[in-house]
Amino acid sequence: MSEALFKGVITALVTPFRDGRLDEEAFAKLVERQIAGGVHGVVPVGTTGETATLSPEEHKRVVSLCVEIVARRISVIAGAGANATAEAVDLVQHAKDAGADGALVVVPYYNRPSQEGMYRHYAAISDAVEFPVIVYNVPSRTGSDISNETLARLARLPNIAGVKDATGDLVRASLMRLMCGEGFCMLSGDDPTAVAYMAHGGHGLISVTSNVAPHASAERIKAAMAGDFQTALQWQDRLVRLDKALFADASPAPTKFALAELGLCAEELRLPIIPCGEAAKPLIRDALAAVGSL
Repeated sequence: MSEALFKGVITALVTPFRDGRLDEEAFAKLVERQIAGGVHGVVPVGTTGETATLSPEEHKRVVSLCVEIVARRISVIAGAGANATAEAVDLVQHAKDAGADGALVVVPYYNRPSQEGMYRHYAAISDAVEFPVIVYNVPSRTGSDISNETLARLARLPNIAGVKDATGDLVRASLMRLMCGEGFCMLSGDDPTAVAYMAHGGHGLISVTSNVAPHASAERIKAAMAGDFQTALQWQDRLVRLDKALFADASPAPTKFALAELGLCAEELRLPIIPCGEAAKPLIRDALAAVGSL
């Protein structure tokens, strides 16, 4: 690939619930709000979408519903990660069959594979399904960290399109660009450092904050994409407190609290995640006020 396949702000969508079930009406409204806010894509059933507590049937339903609502207006990168390679292949195949544009596949978690094991995991997916895959590296959650050297090997495979890098390591980003090539899609997975990541050669951001503030989040990254870092910094100053506040408690509890404050969905989560603690709520309310126009 000579050019990155995905760019801009791509929202890691929450999955709204009501009375223990998927709230499809609220989900549709959230997706429409993202499109109206100017984001470039959405990720259903990622970490923020509580994929760990969805049944397989619910997971696939959310992907299919998201594709249906989006109707090709923006990109859909479906969450499709698993710590079993066969399960990941099944989810990537479903994402393709449902009409998504790509799949986000997290580094296998808990079983902590070696670098060679990680390579073979993604190589098996690439061999099994002709479909763009974004590698999701989030060592703080998975207990495993895929190296730049392994990513450089994966970048040579036909269906490995890029990475969501949630390490916050900016030096790593520069080295990754040099090792993987310009066509390898580099997406930040860390809202507060995303502007800096763009300066190091990144192509965009898979964002939690844009759930709450899609317009402001899109403007921040659009400015960085255009090389207008003065404007990007102005948006950064408005958003950075919200970036941090949305992780003041176990995610996505603060994000769902913020969306509930805005009247967009219920605060309901699934155990073991519980509603946002009282100590975090003033931080979130203050951060919402600082953003102004959402």
